[in-house]
This record gives sequence, C-alpha cells and structure tokens, in this order.
Amino acid sequence: MTYSTKWDECLPLAEFAYNNSYQKSLEMAPFEALYGKRCRTPPNWSEPGERVTFGPDLVTQAEAQVTMIHNNLKRAQSRQKSYSDKRRRPLVFEEGDHVYLRVSPMKGVHRFGVKGKLAPRYVGPFKITERCGSVAYRLELPPHLAAVHDVFHVSQLKKCLRVPEDEIDTSQIQIELDLTYEEHPIKILDQKQRATRRRAINFYKS
Repeated sequence: MTYSTKWDECLPLAEFAYNNSYQKSLEMAPFEALYGKRCRTPPNWSEPGERVTFGPDLVTQAEAQVTMIHNNLKRAQSRQKSYSDKRRRPLVFEEGDHVYLRVSPMKGVHRFGVKGKLAPRYVGPFKITERCGSVAYRLELPPHLAAVHDVFHVSQLKKCLRVPEDEIDTSQIQIELDLTYEEHPIKILDQKQRATRRRAINFYKS
C-alpha cells in the first residue's frame, strides 16, 4: 500500500485490514468478535449452499460467541499478568525511610521549567511515618501540603537511597488534591519574530 500524500484515502483500507486481522487476545479478528462471522471480501460475499441463521438460533449463536470471547480475554489477561509478574518486584518500605512522591503535571504545561523527559516527576523526599496495610504508607508532609491526603499507594512512591541536602521545593507550586499542578513561566529566555504577509508573530521561550 502506497500512502504518498493521500493517506486519508487509505484509512478505510487500513481499518478494513486491521478489523480482519487475527488478534492474539481475542483469538479471532475484531470483525468476527463483533458480528459472529468472518468478514468476506467482495469476491467471497456469497458462497454456494450457505445457510443464513435467523431467530432463536441467531441469539444462541451470539451468546456462545460472547462467552468464548470473554474466556479468550481472561486467558490473555492471565498470560500477560504472568509475564509482568516475572519482572515485578514488590516494593516494601519501613517506618523512617524517606521516599519521593510522584506528581502529575497538567496537560500542556511544563514541569518546573523543564520540557519533556528531563523534567522531574517526583517531589520530596518525605519521611514514612506509618505503614497502612500491605500496599499503602503514610507520609510526613510539609504544612503547605496539609490539604493533600497523607496516605499513598506504593506505586506513587520511589525509594530515596540518601536524603539529599537540597530537595525539590514544592512551596512555590500549587499542588491539587489529586497531586496535579500547573506551572507558570518565570522569565523569558529567548524571543523571535516571524513576519507574514499581513502581520508579525512573536514567539517566546520561557
């Protein structure tokens, strides 16, 4: 298939190919899972001696198809979970340990003035004061984070091997209850202007 510059004209063909491709999780094509039969190309729309199912037989066939799909998905999920568990190590912390807390920036904003993958995703470190169950811990948060619930799932924590002298300051950012924040530019680093036929457009790097 050649897309060239008319890729939008090829989307129906790509969708058709995907919906009729075998899926490992379903153990069938998505079209067959939805309609209960394989999709046929125009030359094979009709076959001699084909019997069409209607009425109660169609309902019974659809129910059997749904049950088979559910069983296939459960087996696929179990198989994927076993692969993931082989590489996963349980995180266990002790009272008094220091951990970093993961935060999520709001969509479309920068993290602490840094773009992309180099931006920090954790704040802290904070001291663990209590273990709450097997997968949750209570942290000693600073006063300006008093509105945030102080018990966190282990997946939101990262072990601090050594308490640094300088830590990421969170007092200057407004962290919401869901651990999201919005950052505003501090200063302009660079400026560039692009001229068009009718106007000039200014670009700023902050």
